[in-house]
Amino acid sequence: MLYQGKTKDIYDKGDGNYLLKFKDDVTGTDGVFDPGANTVGLSIEGAGRAGLKLTKMFFEKINQAGIATHFVDADIENATMTVKPAEVFGKGVEVILRYKAVGSFYRRYGMYCEEGQELDSYVEVTLKDDNRNDPLITDEALEMLGIMTKEEYTLLVDLTKKIGNIIKEELAKKDLELYDIKFEFGRVGADKHVALIDEISGGNMRAYRGSEYIEPLALEKIMLAE
Repeated sequence: MLYQGKTKDIYDKGDGNYLLKFKDDVTGTDGVFDPGANTVGLSIEGAGRAGLKLTKMFFEKINQAGIATHFVDADIENATMTVKPAEVFGKGVEVILRYKAVGSFYRRYGMYCEEGQELDSYVEVTLKDDNRNDPLITDEALEMLGIMTKEEYTLLVDLTKKIGNIIKEELAKKDLELYDIKFEFGRVGADKHVALIDEISGGNMRAYRGSEYIEPLALEKIMLAE
């Protein structure tokens, strides 16, 4: 084992690849799911396998679109995913793509917007730092602190919007609307190219059907239904 995370554990397979073990824990507070939370808020039986199934589906579609990821393959029965090793930016960054003013965006900027207001594929980057509540950071600060270059930041934003469109279109096929989603990226391979890493599951997005919020496990069932 290399690392124990909130929703996944990471192992070195010994063959050059890593193994991600998906857990049934999801982020939130006081038993309420929140994809932007820094703590495990609840455990949902079957969430790990369901999250992996959706992650596998999305990563395969993203790879087919010619976008680099760390995904190799997945073992649904054992809730594990084989991935290429990735070097995170700094100690880790999270990239949030927002289509609606909800969650922490609305809490920060509620004086200037209405809850649920349309946003134009707005991209935010935060540092993975639980002690400081994952602070927002600008492209200038990322470069100044040696976390990533301006070129990497520009590419990261472009990839985020392209991946978001793929996810959004897939959800729309099930009559679902994507409000926001959280991605992680890293440097992969000998050339250290920027690639999507981690997961894409119900636990890191907000989706609605009309005015009804769809819980992570329900979302995964809807998306994976034939």
